[in-house]
Amino acid sequence: MSHPEVYGHVADGFEQVREEYAAVVAEQDGQVGSQLAAYADGRLAVDLWAGPQVSNETLTGVYSSTKGAATVVVALLAQEGLVEIDEPVARYWPEFAAAGKDTITVREVLTHRSGVIGVDGGLTAAELADDATIARRLAGQRPYWKPGSAYGYGGFVTFAVIAEVVRRATGRTLQQVYEQRVRVPYTLDLYLGLPEALEERFVPIQWWSATPAQEAAFWDNVPGPHSITGIGYGLNSTPPLDQVAFVNTRAVRGNGPASAGGVGSARGLAGLYAAAVWGGNGLPALLKPGTVGEFAMLHSTGGDLVRGEQGNYALGFQAKGLRYPFLSANAFGHDGSAGSESFADPQSGIAFGYTRCRFGFGWSYPEHDRLAAAVHRAVTSHP
Repeated sequence: MSHPEVYGHVADGFEQVREEYAAVVAEQDGQVGSQLAAYADGRLAVDLWAGPQVSNETLTGVYSSTKGAATVVVALLAQEGLVEIDEPVARYWPEFAAAGKDTITVREVLTHRSGVIGVDGGLTAAELADDATIARRLAGQRPYWKPGSAYGYGGFVTFAVIAEVVRRATGRTLQQVYEQRVRVPYTLDLYLGLPEALEERFVPIQWWSATPAQEAAFWDNVPGPHSITGIGYGLNSTPPLDQVAFVNTRAVRGNGPASAGGVGSARGLAGLYAAAVWGGNGLPALLKPGTVGEFAMLHSTGGDLVRGEQGNYALGFQAKGLRYPFLSANAFGHDGSAGSESFADPQSGIAFGYTRCRFGFGWSYPEHDRLAAAVHRAVTSHP
C-alpha cells in the first residue's frame, strides 16, 4: 500500500516531526485532511499538511480553539486596564446581575466557575451563531450551580459573556478588537468572522467514520440533553445541536462567535500563540511576561462538572502543562472538539497548531499527544 503524501517543510532538526506526522496520516489512510505547524522561539519550524482537499492555504472550523484567540484579546485588554478580571461582570453589563449573578466576576467566567453554561430550554443553532443573541438569553438565566463552588465547561456560551464584557468596556465587539489588534498586525490566518472573499479557502468538517455498532454503543453512553453535560454542550435545545452542521454554517464562520466560531489554519493557530508570547511580523509580543504568567496560572483543576476529568483550566486557557506532562507547568492553549489543538509553552519556546477536517470517533484525538511530543523532542534536543 502506498503511503499518503505529506506536503510542506520542516526546519533542520525537526525531521522527526515530519516522520511522526507522516505516520499519523498513514494510519488514517490519508482520509483525514489535516495541518500541523509549530514555532520554536518565534521561528516557524514546522509547516505540514496532508489529506483530501487540504493545502497550506486551507481554512477550517477550529471550534473551541477559538477560545484561545478570545482569551488573548481579554488578556491584552486586562494588561491595558480596560477590563478588570476581578470585577463583577455586572459592573460592565448590569443586566447580567439578574437571577443571582450579581457577584460573578470576569475571572469566574474565564475559569468556568460561574455556573452559567447554558439556558433552560436550550439555544438554537441560529442563536448560538451570534454572541449578542446568546448574551441576551443568558442575562436572565440562573446559574446551574453556586458560582465559585465548582467548575464546569460551558462549551458554546462562556465566551459570549466575555464578548459582552468586551463590548461594554470598549465600545467594540471582541471580534473587532481581535481583528484590529491581533489578526491584522500579526498577519494571522485565524479569523473570528471569515470574510466572504475567503470562502473559497474553507473546507468543511466531516463527521467521524464508524460502524453502526460502534455508533450505537457510543451514543448509548452519552449523557442526556438536560444533564449538566448536555447543557454545557448545547444539546438541550429542540432539536439538539448538530455539531457538524453548526461548524460548517456560513452564519457561524461569518460571525465568529467567541466560544466556537473561529476559522483558521494550523499556521494561524500556532502564529497566535507565537505572537502572544514572542511576537511576530516584526512586532513585539502582544502580552507582557507578567500577563502571560497570570493567564497561564492554574485556576480550575480536578473534576469538571461537564467534562469530567478532561477539564483543567488556567485563566481562559486550558492548562496544557497538565494535559501534556512533558510540557512546562505554565503551558497554555485550547483545543477544539473537531480535533484542532493549539498551545504555547513559554519554557521550551514552542507555539503549536494543528487542524483536522474530520471529527474523531468519540471526539478522541490520540495524535495530539504524539505530535506535541514530537515537536517538544525536536525543540529540546536542538536548542
